[in-house]
Amino acid sequence: MSTPLTGLLSLTDPVFDRGIDTTVVLIIIGKTIAVFVLLLLSVLMYIWFLRKVIAKMQNRIGPDRAGPFGLFQSLADGIKLFFKEQSEPNTADRRIFRIAPYLAVMPAFLAFSIVPIGGLVTIAGHKTFLQLADLPFGILWLLAMSGLGLYGVLLAGWSSGSKYPLLGSVRASAQLLSYEAAFGLAIVGVLVQSNTLSTRGIVIKQGWDGFKSIFNGDWYWLPAIVALVIFVIAAVAETNHPPFDLVEAEQELTGGFFTEYTGIKFAIFYLAEFMNVITMCAIAVTLFFGGPNGPALGFLPANGWFNAWIMPVFWFMLKVIVLLFGTVWLRASLPRLRYDQLMGLGWKFLIEIAFLWVMISGVVIVAKEEGWSMWIVLPAAIAGALVVGTTLYLSVPKKTELVEEIR
Repeated sequence: MSTPLTGLLSLTDPVFDRGIDTTVVLIIIGKTIAVFVLLLLSVLMYIWFLRKVIAKMQNRIGPDRAGPFGLFQSLADGIKLFFKEQSEPNTADRRIFRIAPYLAVMPAFLAFSIVPIGGLVTIAGHKTFLQLADLPFGILWLLAMSGLGLYGVLLAGWSSGSKYPLLGSVRASAQLLSYEAAFGLAIVGVLVQSNTLSTRGIVIKQGWDGFKSIFNGDWYWLPAIVALVIFVIAAVAETNHPPFDLVEAEQELTGGFFTEYTGIKFAIFYLAEFMNVITMCAIAVTLFFGGPNGPALGFLPANGWFNAWIMPVFWFMLKVIVLLFGTVWLRASLPRLRYDQLMGLGWKFLIEIAFLWVMISGVVIVAKEEGWSMWIVLPAAIAGALVVGTTLYLSVPKKTELVEEIR
């Protein structure tokens, strides 16, 4: 029996098309547990992958004792932290101090819930997406979760009752606010291409029509190449990943916002940080690289279980792993920026470039729909963006002007 509630829920997942029964509830519970376990295992494997890759880059061996190829090293570290003594400062707000780590880790999981991992499959006679929830406003959900992640860090620093954690949390809030605008504008660069807020809709719009889809503009990495670069930089900054990890700068703030945390609470903050990195890579794959779209095995039935279940997940995981390798490369190669460089990059360059790119993209999309000549429209749009960008650049006070003003 269809009700307004089931009609609303069917917008998020076709499993609700025939109403809600015990099987549907079990499918949703199973998908939730599967996504959570997938993220946890991904974090463990990413930490091992990070250590091994950086070790190879630095001519070292890396973890090789715990399990084959050192695969169980991350698990061993987690078990060790779980049984370590947990202490709390006398000056801490104990209730907030205890809940802050969980407030940091939950937004990463909730943001990942809108990521399409695979296509449409059938479970126990019910059709469903390999995705926890396909919200019609999925991109807005992503932006909300990326902002909420700040609260765990901010409350952890404030509740510790110590100056170094407080400084680290204040840095975190300034850093997130500085890059949230560029992050959002980079996503708008994709939205003007796809014309939908649904992550599933964005993936469907990109599609797969052979290997030419990678380079002919079907996947948005090429028509939104500037938005992709801005998105990656802003995502790295928002996840406190090197070279933007100034919120924990050990040479300045001892350990930043989690200086006073020990044991499993300390581990949860690291879990949240790496989970955020994995989530952002998955979002980048969804927005720019076609999500789970990719070639199927032609010698097997197109709608068979292998091409419906395994191949989309395989292509999605492969793309995420490539992007995660890029984050490891950044960590191994670039030194930490100064704080003024971090703020300057976000406020003076990324926001302006993202805004101008959205303007150019909007003009080009309208020109295509109206059938205008691209030989005229594109140069005019670029020229207009250069004029606006030059005006903005010239309006920024120079260092000499600021010094004279202070004097």
